[in-house]
Amino acid sequence: MSDSLVIIPTYNEKENIEKILIKTFSLSKKFDVLIVDDGSPDGTGDIVKSLQDKFEGLYIEERTGKLGLGTAYIHGFKWALNKNYDYVFEMDADFSHNPDDLERLYKTCSIEGGDVAIGSRYLNGVNIVNWPMSRLLMSFFASKYVKFITKLPVNDSTAGFMCYRRSVLERINLDKIDFVGYAFQIEMKFKSWKLGFNVVEVPVIFTDRTEGNSKMSSDIFFEAFVGVIQLKIKSWFTKF
Repeated sequence: MSDSLVIIPTYNEKENIEKILIKTFSLSKKFDVLIVDDGSPDGTGDIVKSLQDKFEGLYIEERTGKLGLGTAYIHGFKWALNKNYDYVFEMDADFSHNPDDLERLYKTCSIEGGDVAIGSRYLNGVNIVNWPMSRLLMSFFASKYVKFITKLPVNDSTAGFMCYRRSVLERINLDKIDFVGYAFQIEMKFKSWKLGFNVVEVPVIFTDRTEGNSKMSSDIFFEAFVGVIQLKIKSWFTKF
């Protein structure tokens, strides 16, 4: 068993899932992987189960219906804590996050003193490939907006490529996470910072998916816009 678990939420990722698993399990650092599949009608879950004999340390949790990214990660976090992993990662299935960077995130937390490591698209300029300008600008200014409202000292607050030390997830009340989309990522970073943990950004290059369909929607962006204000107000009445 590895000391590290990579959580990959999936919904209709049959084009990508085998390739991302092959790449992740080929790394020199051993990572276990938990797929949290929301009942993908395209058979993603069946593909994962067919690969479990091939990859030691591959696990799957299947849920009924599309329940949201945030709830998938919360499910995975609780699973990881129950299994006593020391380092817990978030990563997409579509290669927008390069699995090679898992080792850099791990090093940041295991050796360099980080409690939370963020694979940051905006630490050194803008490191995004193949996004339309409209989406890039929306994402970039969303992080600026979060920083302005919350004072969170992070350049890429909506990033979904992460490493958490076990101690961080143990301190955050996972049953009190309010949001499910972009705002989920903001909320987790904000609460980690407010609890006094060392939140570190690691520069990565984000490459938009080439296969499968994006799950992004205007509702997710709206949740983040409103949620940031709610998060800030709620923090005034919360003892961290």
